[in-house]
Amino acid sequence: MAKLLIKNGTFITMNSDDCVLQGSMAVEEDRITYLGSGVPDGEFDTVIDGTYRVYMPGFVNTHGHAAMSLLRGYADDLALQVWLEEKMWPNEAKFTAEDVKWGTMLSAAEMLLSGTTAFVDMYDHMDQVAAVVEQSGMRGCLTRGMIGLVPPDVQRAKLDEATAFVSAWHGKADGRITTMMSPHAPYTCPPEFIANIVQAAHELDQPIHIHMSETAREVAQNVEQYGERPVRHLEKLGVFSRPCLVAHGVHLTDEEISILAKYDVRVSHNPGSNLKLASGIARVPELLQAGVLVSLGTDSSASNNNLDLLEEVRLAALLHKGTTGDPTAVPAMEALRMGTVYGARSIWLDDVGTLEIGQKADFISINPERLHYYPNTNFVSHLVYAANSSDVMDVWVNGKQLVKDRELLTLDEEQIKHQFTACYERVIGK
Repeated sequence: MAKLLIKNGTFITMNSDDCVLQGSMAVEEDRITYLGSGVPDGEFDTVIDGTYRVYMPGFVNTHGHAAMSLLRGYADDLALQVWLEEKMWPNEAKFTAEDVKWGTMLSAAEMLLSGTTAFVDMYDHMDQVAAVVEQSGMRGCLTRGMIGLVPPDVQRAKLDEATAFVSAWHGKADGRITTMMSPHAPYTCPPEFIANIVQAAHELDQPIHIHMSETAREVAQNVEQYGERPVRHLEKLGVFSRPCLVAHGVHLTDEEISILAKYDVRVSHNPGSNLKLASGIARVPELLQAGVLVSLGTDSSASNNNLDLLEEVRLAALLHKGTTGDPTAVPAMEALRMGTVYGARSIWLDDVGTLEIGQKADFISINPERLHYYPNTNFVSHLVYAANSSDVMDVWVNGKQLVKDRELLTLDEEQIKHQFTACYERVIGK
């Protein structure tokens, strides 16, 4: 049984408001077995002096499309529908399984080096995505996204593919891979197709992940087509009868926020992507006040244009102060929770997201010796308002080290860049 001891460290446990601890943490296999001010007895295979490191749970990215890294920078400064229908979808139609593999591989490397240990991915060719998660050592909550604007036989093929993916991959990679069912959005899926996906989710005992109320245009279109705003529409179709994570939730009324709270629907807040696409600003303070679990997602690096969740943490803390005129709207600790423990709970991982005895050993180290951490007044404040992702030095998932001194241990960065570039040139051209 592999045993790790980190001593003389600063630990941000994320399990309370007063969550900064000076001391030691021990890990056996994939779980934390000691966390306290002393040093535990026993022999350890690896002992790390954490004097010049701050340790915290890894970040959890609750919405994205990893393979879309291939389209980063290809189409910027456009409205969502134009961006999707004229730029993204035509090029994504060219993607092969190999393209998805290397696009996801690059995104996995980017996420690891910025401290993300778990991520949600909604896409196609999901066997390739799962294989990347397995190789990288990360944790992935994966789902075959389904756009329903196709003939019934193609809808059925997509649903069959999604259910086969769940059967093949849920619980695999030492439990690091979990799955969901995903109708893409109410504006891309006819009601009967969504109802069929809900039925399959019941049969497979799977959560549902869906884009919802991302733009005002989308909401207006839903009213025009179905006579209901998206929240009521999805409620009537039974989507919220399953555990549910919605992406964006930008345009919500008070009544809709109450409905989401009633059904314990989780919301992935994507501030960077929503700002860049001018989709709007989600009502995060109101969602939190209503008891809705709000986490953070980057969306794809084609709309963001990076996968830096620490940047989303900062945006979440700053953006809502500015829009509400209330400096207490999203405090630093709450923003950091959104990027860690709230993210884990949003994808039904109850043993990830905090540093506590018995929890999974998914954690990162930060270098606090850089100038922007001085004076050492408040590490939580510094992480949210001063840090950047290049401060991440080490990453562990399930007790296994994946990044050491900013070097990837499970992925070959140079090979990824070479293969990724070849895929990009084939899809887009030189």
